[in-house]
Amino acid sequence: MGVQKKTRKFAQVDILVLIDSGLRINLGQVKRVIGQRDARLKKNQAKGEIESKRKAKGDEVVREIPQVSSSLFFQYNTALVPPYSVLVDTNFLSHTVQHKLELLETMMDCLYAKCIPIITDCVMAELEKLGQKYRIALRIARDERWERLRCDHKGVYADDCLVDRVIKHKVYIVATNDRDLKRRIRKIPGVPIMSVARGKYVIERLPDAPEK
Repeated sequence: MGVQKKTRKFAQVDILVLIDSGLRINLGQVKRVIGQRDARLKKNQAKGEIESKRKAKGDEVVREIPQVSSSLFFQYNTALVPPYSVLVDTNFLSHTVQHKLELLETMMDCLYAKCIPIITDCVMAELEKLGQKYRIALRIARDERWERLRCDHKGVYADDCLVDRVIKHKVYIVATNDRDLKRRIRKIPGVPIMSVARGKYVIERLPDAPEK
């Protein structure tokens, strides 16, 4: 019979000390401590599972396609027909006053069609907060001929409100001279922009608009 081989128990190690005389002394068996980053610990196993799931999600191909409005089936937005509904921004009213333009008449001269200026509650609230400097613009906005649109959101920041409305409903023209708002609107397909330039109103992204 062969001699059975002795095996050392797991997690135990012998500590030996060399003395000057050259003798070996065994100081006993001491348990080895597992490091905090060891993969066998439960907390590290949970972290590893989370990381693997996150990587798996990142590798997945996104097959969801955002829904596009049916009015954009053709080359341009077919939902935009006279009378045009125009969402008016605070900045647009301010430039209208500076250039001494009539709101409705100048819009009709720009589009050669009937227009309905629309003032939202947040635009009205912005004009009221701006004080005496914008009192004439506020007087124009309060005209009873314009359509008023109720806002359900919190706060009075008009840009987010206008962007949200044109994303949901592609039936509006946005009237603004704000550069940041124009940049945001240009990213939304099928939404024309009206602005004040050279002492008149100009329109962009509306194919049927008359050339001037």
